[in-house]
Amino acid sequence: MIIEHFGKTPNIDQSAYVAPNATICGDVTIGKNTRIMFGAQIIAENSPIIIGDNCIILENAVIRGTQNLPVKIGNNCLVGPNSHLAGCTIEDNVFLATGVSIFHGAIIKKGAEIRINGVVHLKTVFPEEETLPIGWVAVGNPMKMFPPDKHDEIWELQKKFNFPNVVYGIQVRENLDNTNKTLCEKMSERLNEHKFDKIL
Repeated sequence: MIIEHFGKTPNIDQSAYVAPNATICGDVTIGKNTRIMFGAQIIAENSPIIIGDNCIILENAVIRGTQNLPVKIGNNCLVGPNSHLAGCTIEDNVFLATGVSIFHGAIIKKGAEIRINGVVHLKTVFPEEETLPIGWVAVGNPMKMFPPDKHDEIWELQKKFNFPNVVYGIQVRENLDNTNKTLCEKMSERLNEHKFDKIL
């Protein structure tokens, strides 16, 4: 499904393939010989998404351009099934395995490999030719890698980036009840923009 959002329509190279049940929404550019497979969701809400040449976006991947944080994917990149990318930069020749999550402001440098269920956190710079092991978490700049059971060490590095502010515009994190109420109100207002989308 190809969708116009806020007057912006996808620009898809004629040599690319988009599966019939994939969704391409808004200011999205898809390069030569790129393949967008079944169930993939590529949604440029408040910032553009640019996908280079010869990329493979596999089943049910979600790629989202968020407020002030576009997504840029270089050439010859593979995004595995059920992966999630938001407001990040992926340089050339990167392999993202099944279930990978790349968060807002992160940069994956060329030739890197993020293995199954790996997480690259907010504003992390992942080095060239580096590999993140299965299920591990990468945090910070300079980047450090942790197994998933090291929550306290991960959070110690991550909390200074203020995820609620960067992602949802929440300046001060109060108790979870109030924070979640504010978060949902802000997201509801932002996502309401889709009421005016046009299917092309």
